[in-house]
Amino acid sequence: MDKKTEEFYQRLKEELINSTIWPSEYLYKFIVPTDPGKITAIENSFNGMGAVINTNKSKAGNYTSVSINVRMNSAQAVIDKYIELSAIEGIISL
Repeated sequence: MDKKTEEFYQRLKEELINSTIWPSEYLYKFIVPTDPGKITAIENSFNGMGAVINTNKSKAGNYTSVSINVRMNSAQAVIDKYIELSAIEGIISL
């Protein structure tokens, strides 16, 4: 992970710690190239967590937005999930 990415996650973690009482609901939003394997990988990452997952294809169908509402235990757990999913090629975290 490069320094800029590390700094981003550190700022996000601090913001989450200061603005949220944990455990708490958290809304993840991603955009990924429309590929069933990539979408399934995102969904599988949240298996067994009671997540509510919604997907929506772009107008042209090239991209899919994935929204996941899930109860997370800590700011670090939120960051860890972002890092885990960053391994999916083409994923954009919003």
